[in-house]
Amino acid sequence: MTPRLRQWVCLAGFLCAAGTALAQTAAPAAEATATPDAQAEILQALPQARLIGTSGLTVWGFQVYDARLWAPASFAAGRYATSPLALELRYLRDFKALDIAERSLQEMRRSQPISNAQAALWKADMLRVIPDVAKGARILGIYRPGRGADFWVNGKASGEIRDAEFARLFFGIWLSPNTSEPQMRAALLAGAGE
Repeated sequence: MTPRLRQWVCLAGFLCAAGTALAQTAAPAAEATATPDAQAEILQALPQARLIGTSGLTVWGFQVYDARLWAPASFAAGRYATSPLALELRYLRDFKALDIAERSLQEMRRSQPISNAQAALWKADMLRVIPDVAKGARILGIYRPGRGADFWVNGKASGEIRDAEFARLFFGIWLSPNTSEPQMRAALLAGAGE
């Protein structure tokens, strides 16, 4: 993949501002359990979680990842930042951790300005918990309001970032009204109340 194409397709936190999310689907409301490969992490982190929505990101014909959002039954889309939740990404392409971290910061800046000093700290935090990913890899992020975020990679805990502001902005990449992918947001939040 050329550097220019990787820049467009790359995402990180896992979104691509330059592309359009395609082939997004909402999860069936009746589905209430995690996929077998993510079930252990989700049950451990959020025992009362249920599947809220699913979506896939395709950019210029390249499948980037599939996403699933899990949250308690009381979860409301308009108050996503006040509720614990789990966001699972299954990558459909290889990505470097550095590309993921840099793209995440670009997307987080859609919600509010971030100083260069703060961005450098958060980038280092992300590089500590998010590795390079290969096609088929799964990253699960657990949002803990007021505390931070825990990360799991392919079923194993990879670390936490204890910074409430980081976590709010990071999960806002997908769930904030300021997201670069509003169709993906709608699909992920399809099973949530208002």
